Amino acid sequence: MPVPTGSSLDPDRTRAAILRTAEGVLYARGLDGVGIAELCATAGISKETLYRHFGSKDELVRCVLEARSDRVTHWLARAAADAGDDPAAQLAAVFDALGRWFDEPGFRGCAIVNAATQHHTAPASTIAARHLGRYLDLLTSIATRAGAADPAALGRRLLLLLEGATVVADHLEGPGAAADAREAALALLNSAVKRRA
Repeated sequence: MPVPTGSSLDPDRTRAAILRTAEGVLYARGLDGVGIAELCATAGISKETLYRHFGSKDELVRCVLEARSDRVTHWLARAAADAGDDPAAQLAAVFDALGRWFDEPGFRGCAIVNAATQHHTAPASTIAARHLGRYLDLLTSIATRAGAADPAALGRRLLLLLEGATVVADHLEGPGAAADAREAALALLNSAVKRRA
């Protein structure tokens, strides 16, 4: 990133800009679809700048995946929280948020899971496990608040619906993956609560 004459360097801003650029390129093309030279050219930086901030492409990828995981899991947690206190409304809000994401131009599935599928080793596999665990925590907490007989089991089933909908939305033409998963998730929640009552 060229710095205009008279401007001071801001390492945090530079690092954040590199992360944003790299995230977009890596999401669109995959971890192996772009090299360091292209990442640097797209970001408008030198290799020295990239290495000064991240040390290696692997470290850049790790930082990109962790930042994206943080952002996505907070976004879904916020969608649930904004839906109010009713667990069914919270669960519906999670799948509604997913549906809006699936409809965005350039949607290519879950960047974290895509990365772990390309590289079944750390750090991608470790970050994916943590990412899915964070989804599981959110869904299990909704199941717990709903009074499900076995919130952990229900949370796992809801996670399967969430991830399955993401894969289907990425790979099959046509609308409906999020809406279908939402309907199934609410039916599972309702059934789990009725069994306990």
